[in-house]
Amino acid sequence: MVKPAEEKGLTDEEVVINRNKYGSNTLEMEEDHVFFKVLKEVVLEPMFILLLVACVIYFAVGQYQEGIIMLVSIFIVAGISLFQEYRSKNAVQALKKISAAKAKVLRNGKEELVDTASVVVGDLLLLEEGEVVGADAAIIAANDLSLNESILTGESFAVSKSVKAEVYKGTLVTSGSATVKVTAIGLKTMMGKIGLSMKEIVIVKTPLQLQIRSFVRTMVWAGAAAFVVVVGFNYYHSGNIIESFLKGLTLAMSILPEEIPVAFSTFQALGAFRLLRSKVIVKLPQYVETLGSATVICADKTGTLTQNKMHIQYLYDAAAHASIEVTDSAQLPQDLVAYAMWSSEVNPFDPMEKAIHILYEKTAAADMRQQFKQVHEYPIGGTPPMMTHIFKNDNGETIIAAKGAPEAILKQSSLSVGQLKKAEEQSLEYARLGYRVLGVGRGSWKGRQWPVAQSEFEFEFLGLIAFQDPPKENITATIQTFNDAGITVKMITGDYAETALAIAGQIQLSNNHEVLTGKEVLALSKEELQAKVKLVNIFARMFPEAKLKVIDALRENGEVVAMTGDGVNDGPALKAAHIGIAMGKRGSEVAKNAASLILADDDLAHMTEAVALGRKIYDNLKKAIRYIVSIHIPIILIVMLPLLLGWKFTDIFSPVHVIFLELIMGPTCSLIYENEPIEPGVMQQPPRAAGVSFLSFRQLLLSIIQGLMITAACLGAGYFFSAAGGTDTTVRTVIFITLLFSNIFLTLVNRSFYFSLFKAMSNKNMLIPVIIVITLVFMALMLYLPFARQLFRLGPLPLNSIGICSLFAAAGVLWMELYKWIKRIHAGYWRS
Repeated sequence: MVKPAEEKGLTDEEVVINRNKYGSNTLEMEEDHVFFKVLKEVVLEPMFILLLVACVIYFAVGQYQEGIIMLVSIFIVAGISLFQEYRSKNAVQALKKISAAKAKVLRNGKEELVDTASVVVGDLLLLEEGEVVGADAAIIAANDLSLNESILTGESFAVSKSVKAEVYKGTLVTSGSATVKVTAIGLKTMMGKIGLSMKEIVIVKTPLQLQIRSFVRTMVWAGAAAFVVVVGFNYYHSGNIIESFLKGLTLAMSILPEEIPVAFSTFQALGAFRLLRSKVIVKLPQYVETLGSATVICADKTGTLTQNKMHIQYLYDAAAHASIEVTDSAQLPQDLVAYAMWSSEVNPFDPMEKAIHILYEKTAAADMRQQFKQVHEYPIGGTPPMMTHIFKNDNGETIIAAKGAPEAILKQSSLSVGQLKKAEEQSLEYARLGYRVLGVGRGSWKGRQWPVAQSEFEFEFLGLIAFQDPPKENITATIQTFNDAGITVKMITGDYAETALAIAGQIQLSNNHEVLTGKEVLALSKEELQAKVKLVNIFARMFPEAKLKVIDALRENGEVVAMTGDGVNDGPALKAAHIGIAMGKRGSEVAKNAASLILADDDLAHMTEAVALGRKIYDNLKKAIRYIVSIHIPIILIVMLPLLLGWKFTDIFSPVHVIFLELIMGPTCSLIYENEPIEPGVMQQPPRAAGVSFLSFRQLLLSIIQGLMITAACLGAGYFFSAAGGTDTTVRTVIFITLLFSNIFLTLVNRSFYFSLFKAMSNKNMLIPVIIVITLVFMALMLYLPFARQLFRLGPLPLNSIGICSLFAAAGVLWMELYKWIKRIHAGYWRS
């Protein structure tokens, strides 16, 4: 890292002054006002509009009591929606802040890692390869700096930069390092001026989002059609337009499933927020549901499957043709260790380079690092990759050091055929033992200017370094969990095929005897690769183009692909995967920006928790929607059937009754089912097929049958009391109370469509007793509090009549337990 010694950066006081003076470093036109955004969404909901119309009608015809109740209902329904949406939006806002891009700044003479949004004019940014520039700035010190400015110019080639040149927000450092002084932030940057705001990014809807939107839209149109039919039918028979409108509104309100969008957004946002407990940062809530459908995880080896704690185990001295185990007493080849150090970063962050520096410090007769200054750098590149650094001291002595894939160094050396064969055999021997191997070379150059590419150097091959990077302690159990869940784990690494095979055997990766290299991947046709990726789980010596081709082949096969990555070159593949997973500790900003989610502690085991949560959310959302379908049917039919069939009592439910039911149903589906624990065995089932409808015909039919049975129970109870001489008030009361009991039973029964009610009750959900108690309290108030009884046009019921209502409700719902019992007998079934 190039950092002028005299520069200390801004002080904390100067940061505050500059932020107040120049504003924040965001591309938003104004600060997000979550409350007002949510309020606007709630006001535009169809249910809110219907309530408003009903309220106006009641006041217009002089029914002030009903009008006031409608007005209160508007505030209650809007308040519940506002609370749920606001909570969801706040969770999303919090996730955005946590996953925000980072920038390294020099403040108070110390390096700090801060959110890019907190960068101010005058800050000193410290840039390195793989980072995204956080603001417009002027270069005050640089070393072989080049940037990709395609986000601004559309040109994909790298642009070299030197001192006093400008760098721009959003551009990518492709090589070198620099210290730059911020000149513009936020909307004043070049990116801000040309309008590249985050608000302009179109977020593609997931299949589940599209399916739910289509389902809700269909129900809205059905409600509109039913409104017209009922208004017309009732007006034809009664000639009373006001009464006809109220009955039409009652039916339309009973059809609208406004709970579904609220439940969906709540499930997704809170699920994403809960993943933070497992150190998984999700960029957008919709990715949570996608996690549950993952069928393949392509995992990088180093740091994901292994510990990334590099320890140098062996050195191969090319001059002596000797393999030397690194111990405290071993005599190590000094040139090999020194040139490995010179080819590493001056301030290393990579574990391998840190290990090399530590070994140099232990073995060097004299530390020469302060006497030499880096004058040129060739960043890692090529296939296979390598990197070259050039240093000079005050006496004009030059060091040209290179390290990288052994075959890359050997290709540019002048070894004899025998020496080359010996080096290759030793490299493969290390790889077979599971070691990560690097070659080291000493270069020479006689020209006045350094060559354009490092491939022009000729290197003296000094030897090999074998690093031990043991597998993570929990990785075998993690892979087994994925396998049990029907998710295939594939290793994608840049290491030797032999190293990959050795590690795959140690971690018990399935199909761990066959490997495909990057060159082989590119040589295969699209169809051949699609067939190969079904069988091969180990991909070695991979590079960006090959990774991307493998991901595309898996997608073409219909797999839902998750991929881990940490480097700049992983960006395209992370974008191409359905679920891109970046490493939080060692991941580059490019990888984090391209990924869907970030593993904060680089532990793949947390992905099993994320997948489990994704499946739980999907299952619970289906339970909520099936509950909504089932409970809406009796409301619709109780309003519609007596009217269309010309029954004696047609005025059973009014808007007041429907709104009260909405107040119960909304919290039931959004709170209870969102809080449901994962069912046993969910992680032992295969992922759902890609593109499958969130409700199959069989599942939807079962929910409709549940709704019809509840309807029969409610109307049956009403008929029973009517036949016994009950008044219209008594019949209305009985039907309403039976429906409330049915709602309680339905809530409990639908906690699982496989396990029994008693088994489901063993899964703790503290919200269930709360909702049930609240329902029973309201029921008692409506029956025995005169004001409430008059408002709902109900009558008091003796306890034995209430007991009869509960029996009718139980008969209308608990038959489902027999269905689930029969289902459990058939071992071939799991859940509908």
